[in-house]
Amino acid sequence: MAASGPGRLERLAGTRFATRLAMVAERLWPLVLPVLLVAGLFLAASWFGLFRLLPDTVRLGALSAFGLAALAALYPLRFFRLPTDRQVDRRIETANTLQHAPVSTQTDRLVGADDAFSGALWREHQRRMAAKLGHLASDMPRARVPERDPWGLRAVVPLLLVVAFAFSSSPYGGSVSDGFRSHAASDVPPVRIDAWVTPPAYTGRAPIFLTAEANRDQTAFSVPEGSAVSLRVTGGHGDEALTFTGEDGVAAAIDPEGTVAATTEQAGAAPLRPAGTRQFAHTLDGNGALVLRSGESELGGWTFSVTPDNPPVIAFADEPKRAVNGTLELAYTIEDDYGAASARAVIERRDDPAPDARPLYPAPEMGLSLPRRNAREARTSQDLTEHPWAGVDTGLRLAAVDAAGQEAFSEEKRLKLPERPFSNPLARAVVEQRRVLALDANRKPRVLDLMDAITIRPEDTFTNMSHYLAIRSARSRLAQAESDEQLRGVVDYLWEIALGIEEGDLSDAEKRLRAAQEALKNAIENGASDEEIERLMAELREAMQEFLREFAERAARDPNMAMQQMPMDGQELRQSDIDRMLDQIEEMAKSGMRDQAQQLLSQLQDMMNNLQAGRQQQQQQGGQQSEMRQQMDQLGELMRRQQEMMNETHRLDQMQRGQRQRGQNRGEQRGEQGQGQQPGQGQQPGQGQGMSPQEFAEALRQLQEGQGQLQGQLEQLMEGLRGMGIEPGEGFGEAGDAMGEAGSALGQAQGERAVGEQGRALEALRRGAQDMMQQMQQAQQGDQGGSGEGGRQQSSERDPLGRPKATTGPDFGESVQVPDEIDVQRAREILEAIRKRLGDALSPDLERQYLERLLDIQ
Repeated sequence: MAASGPGRLERLAGTRFATRLAMVAERLWPLVLPVLLVAGLFLAASWFGLFRLLPDTVRLGALSAFGLAALAALYPLRFFRLPTDRQVDRRIETANTLQHAPVSTQTDRLVGADDAFSGALWREHQRRMAAKLGHLASDMPRARVPERDPWGLRAVVPLLLVVAFAFSSSPYGGSVSDGFRSHAASDVPPVRIDAWVTPPAYTGRAPIFLTAEANRDQTAFSVPEGSAVSLRVTGGHGDEALTFTGEDGVAAAIDPEGTVAATTEQAGAAPLRPAGTRQFAHTLDGNGALVLRSGESELGGWTFSVTPDNPPVIAFADEPKRAVNGTLELAYTIEDDYGAASARAVIERRDDPAPDARPLYPAPEMGLSLPRRNAREARTSQDLTEHPWAGVDTGLRLAAVDAAGQEAFSEEKRLKLPERPFSNPLARAVVEQRRVLALDANRKPRVLDLMDAITIRPEDTFTNMSHYLAIRSARSRLAQAESDEQLRGVVDYLWEIALGIEEGDLSDAEKRLRAAQEALKNAIENGASDEEIERLMAELREAMQEFLREFAERAARDPNMAMQQMPMDGQELRQSDIDRMLDQIEEMAKSGMRDQAQQLLSQLQDMMNNLQAGRQQQQQQGGQQSEMRQQMDQLGELMRRQQEMMNETHRLDQMQRGQRQRGQNRGEQRGEQGQGQQPGQGQQPGQGQGMSPQEFAEALRQLQEGQGQLQGQLEQLMEGLRGMGIEPGEGFGEAGDAMGEAGSALGQAQGERAVGEQGRALEALRRGAQDMMQQMQQAQQGDQGGSGEGGRQQSSERDPLGRPKATTGPDFGESVQVPDEIDVQRAREILEAIRKRLGDALSPDLERQYLERLLDIQ
């Protein structure tokens, strides 16, 4: 034994101890496991609340069964035996695959006579066996439970135990004491109240959880009209009642929507308490209070202040106008608490039709686009020149409907619906008879007589015999028409004949372009998919190309028309401009910026209107426009020079302030420097070099002279305007006074005051320029005349891109506004993030509803 060494014996003792523990564990675990399984089943049944659902007799029987099972599980413990030393040594030798029993050898003794030779031989044998014990390891427990439970049924108990423990925290969960407590002594389960208010979806308001932790101390809530309050009661006695008391003091009971009862009665058992869920719902249409009671006790109460949903208000923002190409333009304002859902124009005849008139067509339908978010005013234009009611005296009202179904109307405007002007007398006659037939089918004989009168001497009436054949064909179809559907076919045919007489094939391209624009507009308003937007944009591009191509061919055939369409200030409509606008419309529509896409599409329609109107415009008074243009150029140059002078004054003032500051700093530095520092030491070449006082005074004198010259030029400009019959506005007078004050300040070397007066003069010049442009436009419109009732003047005040021409002065920042590319890209990223979040199936329903409302925002 001594040969083995004390350190090795200590390691062997540690190995024996660990192996003994492993053997105890593997012998004890199979005997204890049944007891643990029985205890786990008892805890699971208690936490699931099974004992409180069972009658007392069954409950006691279940407890007895669990007790007997526990005793039976304890019986195998009597067979437990601790491992002997010999068994431990054999386990170590087996675990480490040792031969010749080296571990047992260390504790064995010789049998028989103990002489010196045999003793030495035995100690040498022990020493050699001990040399094999250098790296011993204990064995892991091997309880062989899987051999006894090959199906793994023992894992069911831990699973039930975990689920039951989580369920025990719910209102229906139980406790360990339920099995040892009689039902007669059990209390009613506590009441759980969940209450929330869901505002109407169109309000965009989030639901209010009345019983949330943040709202527990609050009893008064302000909610929109039509909000739905929901209340759910879990547990309790089952006699909970909800009442609503309005402002009139009358309490109305609210019946539960349904009760999921869990009441059971069994023979010989006490009736179980209700454990169902009761759901109450009520719509809040007025102020009042909700109270939840159980018997005589009040469980909860909430007071609601209901914000009424007022009907929308719609009104004309401007008089209905006729665009240069005949489309009807409406400017209007819509106000509503949560935004209007839809709007339309209601058109009714006001031309005193015959009592027995039988119109073939109803009033034209005109849907109105809704204002952008956070905006009141909106504009809508629609081409009604093809409708048979074009040219009829009508009354026009605007109607708006909100999401609650409330409808409101505006005041009525009397106007004649815009009609397409026809320069050809024959085309005008055909369109007139078309309108007569469409408004009253009973006047069919009169239309036939007029057709006969027109075609009685074709050689004197028609220059193109195809027109004669077309009218005779229409006359035959009209004579044979019997039903209203056939008469409407004749009306459509007459319109095609009139277009063919007036313009030929170009009107087809224009019609296709308008149809493509209208289809795209409707798709954007209805939230069409990206694929649908892409398809409609391709159709619009194709229609635009066809229209511009045919328009260019007509301009090539008619040089006068090309001269009329040439912009006076050198600005022109290029294909790249149109392509860029179309790309922006498509990108914004796909990015969810529907309002901006509709606005840009309307601007594109205005461009086409201005371009089409060039076919009908004549050259205006060139001499007067040239003189007005000179005045505008002179004013623009005056404003430019005033801006430059203000910049120069500001620069000199800053330079003077900088020199003063540097002088102060140098004085301070000289006071701190020692006598040994040489003059100029620490100053870089070129630093501190500025203007001398004499140079600065000379610069201010020159600015004062220039300011005086500008004031004199302004007076000359005002005299020239008076000579043209335009009275200068107050802005020019204020600008002259500010220029004089600026000159005085420059003479006194007050740069800061001079800059302020020059800025005031520049702002006054802008106001005077706007007033002058308005007077010029009114003068031009007075010479040209109106374009019909409520119509827009035919003078081209802007180029096809909406930019002001030279005759209308500079642009003051009110021209076409297009969102920046970074705004479009950011909007698209936000839209993709919302769609990705909506695609997550694990998102809560409340979050999904909120995201869907974000996508539906107009």
